[in-house]
Amino acid sequence: MKRSLSALLLLAGSIVSAHAQLAPTPPMGWNSWDAYGLTINEQEFKANVAWFHQHLQPFGWRYVVVDEGWYLAHPENAGKKGADQGFTVSANGLYQPATDRFPEGFKPLVDSVHAMGLKFGIHIVRGIPKGAVEKNLPIAGSSLHASDAADRNDLCRWNADNYGVKDNAAGQAYYDSMARLYASWGVDFLKVDCISQPYDTHEIHMMSAALRKTGRPIVLSLSPGPTPLDQAEDVRKYAQLWRISDDVWDVWSKTGSATFPQSIRNQFALLSHWSPQAGPGHWPDADMLPFGYLGPRPGWGDPRESRLTMEERKTQFTLWSIARSPLILGANLTKLNPAMTKMLTNPEVIAVNQHSSANHPVVEETDTVIWVAREGGDQILAVFNLSDAPASIAYPWSKAGLTGRTYRVRDLWERKETGTSASLKINLPAHGAALLRLR
Repeated sequence: MKRSLSALLLLAGSIVSAHAQLAPTPPMGWNSWDAYGLTINEQEFKANVAWFHQHLQPFGWRYVVVDEGWYLAHPENAGKKGADQGFTVSANGLYQPATDRFPEGFKPLVDSVHAMGLKFGIHIVRGIPKGAVEKNLPIAGSSLHASDAADRNDLCRWNADNYGVKDNAAGQAYYDSMARLYASWGVDFLKVDCISQPYDTHEIHMMSAALRKTGRPIVLSLSPGPTPLDQAEDVRKYAQLWRISDDVWDVWSKTGSATFPQSIRNQFALLSHWSPQAGPGHWPDADMLPFGYLGPRPGWGDPRESRLTMEERKTQFTLWSIARSPLILGANLTKLNPAMTKMLTNPEVIAVNQHSSANHPVVEETDTVIWVAREGGDQILAVFNLSDAPASIAYPWSKAGLTGRTYRVRDLWERKETGTSASLKINLPAHGAALLRLR
């Protein structure tokens, strides 16, 4: 029997609704890459999660993510030609946690995370392990094999461990088997790398379909960027998060055309371009917050305290909040100091990231940027001084699209009222920012 048009519309609406509910607000969490690179182990992960649970979770932070390399017994050998990395692969060609680093496997670890009311995530690189293809291992739940799924001509440009997956039944079967495994562990968040730049349409669609088939709500995050802006409609349909740039590290600004590492200053223009695409279930991702201590084995560079000043960290956090980017912290949480903890647990700033709407820039000058948004019945104003010197910034309210003559102003970072004003007048330090609520 043919379905009625109204039934089809209802079904389409339910799919869109379910998609949005995977990430109704920008995810807030922690990822192991900035502090541990490929190398984190179970003990280190549990120590960070315990700190996260005590200090960040009460303020809405929820996701804890093990980044790339969890299947390597010898991650220290990555990048060394001919060295054994110790890939841990199942009889069905699926990566498994390295037992020397995660002796319990992921299921008990995930259960402990869920017992705290948190959500667990992992990072993978798209594709199928080369070792699985060389052995032509069977694909679980099918009569197909790894060689049927693998595209031997498709390699990630910066990680050659996997072959790409073909756009065929075997490729879908392989991703289906992967998704079933992750769902059985209880995974809530999957970051898939080497897939959004260049934009790998068929693998994105296949991965999204595989996750949906599990029946488990798993947030799909695509990396690295820049995701092409002309793919906005497609990426909004098939993923909940997508990176808008290459990796962001503790660099305020830089010159030259190299995309890595991405600087904080360069994110202003990209977030402006992507701002119309942010909303429930689809969030342009400006990448992690490289705050605090980046060590003992960071994903880039030597162990260090973040090179960003406290003002630059405040500016990054303000921009990510007003633009409603996911907030994913990259620090070694066990070494986070009280000042940094206070910044990350400001409920009034977090509320802007989680609950504001109509977010967009209204002033984009060389050294001055202003974003506006709404939250409840109030106007939110984020003001940025990008120059290398302190600045006095003054504009009529109309410059920000506001029609009122006067507003009562609250400083959200200071969490105090600053009086009634007939215009915007504010002094900011070099690379500084303010976040204001206007009533």
